[in-house]
Amino acid sequence: MMAKAIPSILPELTFEEALEITKIYSIVGNLNRNSPLIKSRPFRSPHHTISVHSLVGGGITPKPGEVSLAHLGVLFLDELPEFKKGTLEVLRNPLEDGEITISRANGSFTYPCEFMFVASMNPCPCGYYGSNNKKCTCSMHQIERYMAKISGPILDRIDIQVEVFPIEYEKMEQHHVAETSEIIRKRVNQARKIQKERYKKQKIYSNSQLSPKLMEEYCSLDKESKKILKGAFETLGLSARAYTRILKVARTIADLDQCEQIQIQHIAEAIQYRNLDKKYWK
Repeated sequence: MMAKAIPSILPELTFEEALEITKIYSIVGNLNRNSPLIKSRPFRSPHHTISVHSLVGGGITPKPGEVSLAHLGVLFLDELPEFKKGTLEVLRNPLEDGEITISRANGSFTYPCEFMFVASMNPCPCGYYGSNNKKCTCSMHQIERYMAKISGPILDRIDIQVEVFPIEYEKMEQHHVAETSEIIRKRVNQARKIQKERYKKQKIYSNSQLSPKLMEEYCSLDKESKKILKGAFETLGLSARAYTRILKVARTIADLDQCEQIQIQHIAEAIQYRNLDKKYWK
């Protein structure tokens, strides 16, 4: 439910983005005759039995796969460890480069795939490892084998890692009015507007596209923030990739707060999103 709601709060598609998505769907013959221009961000949720070719594209004349069909939208993989490890590993380059190149005897084809990667999983086969409500019935060998399907390089490319605990019955009975997607999207659109204005001379439009050189200019930290980030880097054993991604997430959190500079609370929040892998994959 959470994953399917994400497209409703993402920034609205520009006309140029709508054309990009429409071209991809046109290639695979997935356009609706009654609505030839795709006006909403795609949400793709392939089954865990999907093949490598279906995920990244392939065929005699290579056609776009799920990663390209999710371009400028969301690619959701439910029960991540149920996917074959080899299938997951091919996501490394698309997640890093935002495009996929498929080579065949008759030529090479490059398709865009700048998607938001969202995944969910249980902490073990039975689903209760670490739970306070029910005892886990899995052996440590089963848990380790289950976790091993998700490699370090894949985890490293996931910017935000959140643990969700079971909801108690009393809380389910409570009725409260939550923010609508429309209200949240207004904040997201405002943050995107700030980013587009900031980077108008750089030919990029979002924090995720920042190069290391541009990060030095736009993701500068004060002394206290640097101290916190250094402590996290050493304590959690973060990689260089994780370091840059923390800065980009902190920059985005600051934009949502409409702050020109990254502040200590923004960097602290971004760091909290990187410690889940150290709990279960330590």
